[in-house]
Amino acid sequence: MELINIEGTPKTPTVTMNPTSGVIEIKGRSIPENSIEFYKPIVDWLEEYNQGPAAKTVVNVQLEYFNTSSSKCILDVFKKLENLKKNQKDVIINWYYEEDDEDMLEAGEDYESIIKVPFKMIQIVD
Repeated sequence: MELINIEGTPKTPTVTMNPTSGVIEIKGRSIPENSIEFYKPIVDWLEEYNQGPAAKTVVNVQLEYFNTSSSKCILDVFKKLENLKKNQKDVIINWYYEEDDEDMLEAGEDYESIIKVPFKMIQIVD
């Protein structure tokens, strides 16, 4: 399995996926012109990662903003992580949100209510 490192742009998040450490990070803005195309390699990587994951998988999500089409793709990413959890693997999702960003906190809570993986809501205080 290869390390994935996607450099962020003003429209796409920075994504780092390390199969050895089990650390996955998604950070920045997610408003790509084609969300499905952008997230496909991430979902495919997770599919492969599910075959031989690290003992513990930690996912750090720190998005400033994401559009509706990204939200569906992010859910697909979380569903792959839910499969890991179903296979008795240790999975934690750290959902970061700005102190005054109620919408992002709510988005994390919405995902948590859908996905059977523990979320840790982490407030970023400036």
